[in-house]
Amino acid sequence: MADITIIGSGNMARAIGTRAVAAGRSVQILNRTPENAAKLAADLGGNATSGGLSEVPEGDIVVLALYFGPAVEVATHFGDTLSGKTVVDISNPINTETFDSLVVESGTSAAEEIAALLPGARVVKAFNTTFAGVLGPGTVGGMLLDVFIASDSEEARNEVAAFAAAAGLRPLQVGGLRHARELEGFQLLVMALQANPAYPNFNWGTGLKIIE
Repeated sequence: MADITIIGSGNMARAIGTRAVAAGRSVQILNRTPENAAKLAADLGGNATSGGLSEVPEGDIVVLALYFGPAVEVATHFGDTLSGKTVVDISNPINTETFDSLVVESGTSAAEEIAALLPGARVVKAFNTTFAGVLGPGTVGGMLLDVFIASDSEEARNEVAAFAAAAGLRPLQVGGLRHARELEGFQLLVMALQANPAYPNFNWGTGLKIIE
């Protein structure tokens, strides 16, 4: 049985999987294309296992390492199968054509919409403000990466915080799941700065400051 299930096989799935293996956690990778999941599991090592979406997520923590749309599809697909589990939404529901708005209505967030699909799960917003390129190594310039964590479940927040700390990251609990709205809005600003040619020296690593 795996400690952590990661659904997805892209850059963020790889980065979170790398941190999970570094933390000594057993990992299960699931993806709609099982071959991609198998390749990532082999690359991660640490006895990581893999499978398709027909497999049952084994981990107590299930990370939806997906864009918002696919995350909604996967949450709908698994439904009650995820009841009792801590489900981590990392997505940023950004209009990628303009980078000037979110695709969720005001007064909600991607995490809250996923939580509505999974009433039996403990949904957590985390890892949406970290970038895959630096999350894999776990530090930038010798400094730990911050992982903001929001959930209505204190138990789930503590569980994800313990994982982040064991993975060599700095967990920062910010309160209830409604604070995913601020986290997603913040990342919209960061991504817009990255896309803005007026800021050629914006730090792509941490996304937290302008480099002089």
